[in-house]
Amino acid sequence: MQHLFDHARLFQDQVARQRDHFDPLAAGQSPQVLFLTCSDSRVIPSLITGARPGELFELRTAGNIVPRHDRSHPAGETATIEYAVEVLGVSDIVVCGHSHCGAVGAMSRGDDLSAVPAVRSWLEHATPLPGETASDDPRLAGAVQAHVLDQLGRLLEYPCVAARAGDGRLNLHGWFYEVDTGTVLAHRAHADEFLPL
Repeated sequence: MQHLFDHARLFQDQVARQRDHFDPLAAGQSPQVLFLTCSDSRVIPSLITGARPGELFELRTAGNIVPRHDRSHPAGETATIEYAVEVLGVSDIVVCGHSHCGAVGAMSRGDDLSAVPAVRSWLEHATPLPGETASDDPRLAGAVQAHVLDQLGRLLEYPCVAARAGDGRLNLHGWFYEVDTGTVLAHRAHADEFLPL
């Protein structure tokens, strides 16, 4: 923890040197992108994208799972998505899965999660992964990519997302980030595959 404390103490000096960027942030935020990704500590959206403070509105969930839209049982994830779309007016949503994902691996393998019942319940929110995704590849590329597409489909069940995507005000993107190489692949609808950015 000490290096984190040290950096936090020095961060105000960095902010002071970049007043032209940080001062306007005090007046409010206007990010253009909702970046929905896994809680995994190896996935750092601002590092991957080079985004500066104020450019990404982030939603991190175990396994980058988008819960089903349910007005009678709103969740924090649902509120975040709705706020990003309706209040902030983001123009893009990125769902970014990643290699070596513990959540997708557990779903693919059918791991016994009885020792972590909250995790088990959360993963049950995910659409079951399509058949033939399990493999010995620890990267889990096929399973994670299928899962990303499922989550994009889930987003379109949200009325605010469906309305804005339908009239062209909102674009949805599926990404796959390789933890060990830094490579980012994006789903290309015309080819129906994930290809390098």
